[in-house]
Amino acid sequence: MRSDVIKKGIPAAPNRSLLYALGYTAEELERPLIGVVCSYNEIVPGHMNLDKIAEAVKAGIRAAGGTPVEFPAIAVCDGIAMGHVGMKYSLVTRDLIADSTEAMAMAHQFDGLVMIPNCDKNVPGLLMAAARVNVPTIFVSGGPMLAGTLNSGKRTCLSHMFEAVGAYYADKLDEAGVEDYENNACPTCGSCSGMYTANSMNCLTEAIGMGLGGNGTIPAVYSARLRLAKHAGMKIMELVEKDIRPRDIMTEAAFHNAETIDMALGCSTNTMLHLPAIAHECGIELSFDMANEISDKTPNLCHLAPAGDTYMEDLDRAGGVYAVMAELARKGLIDTSLITCTGKTIAENLEGVVNRNPEVIRPIENPYTTTGGIAVLKGNLAPNGCVVKQSAVAPEMMEHEGPARVFNSEEEAIEAIYAGKIVAGDVVVIRYEGPKAAPACARCSTPPPPLRAWVLTRMWL
Repeated sequence: MRSDVIKKGIPAAPNRSLLYALGYTAEELERPLIGVVCSYNEIVPGHMNLDKIAEAVKAGIRAAGGTPVEFPAIAVCDGIAMGHVGMKYSLVTRDLIADSTEAMAMAHQFDGLVMIPNCDKNVPGLLMAAARVNVPTIFVSGGPMLAGTLNSGKRTCLSHMFEAVGAYYADKLDEAGVEDYENNACPTCGSCSGMYTANSMNCLTEAIGMGLGGNGTIPAVYSARLRLAKHAGMKIMELVEKDIRPRDIMTEAAFHNAETIDMALGCSTNTMLHLPAIAHECGIELSFDMANEISDKTPNLCHLAPAGDTYMEDLDRAGGVYAVMAELARKGLIDTSLITCTGKTIAENLEGVVNRNPEVIRPIENPYTTTGGIAVLKGNLAPNGCVVKQSAVAPEMMEHEGPARVFNSEEEAIEAIYAGKIVAGDVVVIRYEGPKAAPACARCSTPPPPLRAWVLTRMWL
């Protein structure tokens, strides 16, 4: 075993003495040591339940003959960090997470790893670490929160909360209306209930083969999430025995699958930032322009919030990511021969999978659009390219001409919006908010659309 270097023989006696100091027994040290990377904290709603997930994972590891060893990873809540200097600290945590997890895994020579992430930068950070360390690894995320319900009975989510603030400043909603959203938009723990960055990355972790079926969609508050965690703990022992490693799973073909499934699901534009970074750690370079090539031949099958009125719990009931993959596989759009963390191929994983709700997951013969949810745009504003979630763009705004209202910071733009200085048809351009211009890459998601206006906030590349 890899961990023998700290457990076996006279040279490892000092190491063993420290392991005994932790309370481990000789019997426990005879088993594979499995690092359990838990991102639990008390400030991120998507992470407040991860201590329970970790306990379930450890139960699964012990049941399958391993010794779990838990250690932490940090995570930032982008929603809480938004609209102030805190957003400058979000993206950098991805690399801090990757670096610190790599350091812990290499320093302590674990035989396998179970990663427990949930929100935005935490998921790609741990995927990057998994690729670097390249010991048998499996992911089990914390799960999405349930959609909220307003006093009127209308379902809601976090993006509606931002829109409510904009509506208030546009005199379209009173303070009581804002409070209704505030109290109901985020009703449970979990990653925010729409297809935002966290849920996008958790779904793609499943799609790329690093998470078990249901990893991206089973709600955080469902007992099925705990059962999934126990199965992940059991499965890591099989991966260790068979020596199936992240780079065996995260191949170039697997990343192409992930981008295809991304387009079908209508994932966050941030996936175009994170997938290339994860691929890079695997020694694979993903072309930015490849997104359009894949989008051109991949139909968009899902319109989850903010693109539509369905939520992660609906996708889960409809069959989840596997049901979307099964639709794509029927037309040969993904490679189903690839190995996954189940120890089986995608084709084997998809056996018996059905689409249980064709309104939530459109059949591939009846997509929302014949092209994918994301597009790369190029022009004089972004000669090297920028990303748009075209599945969330109103049809009448696919082509637009209007006066450019240019601001030099997010704060300036928000002030103008709240003061009613933006009128219908304006194109709002926010400069100096990107990886180079704004140190650590502030993200302009706060400016709400109180009017029918275009907001061009970030150009990643």
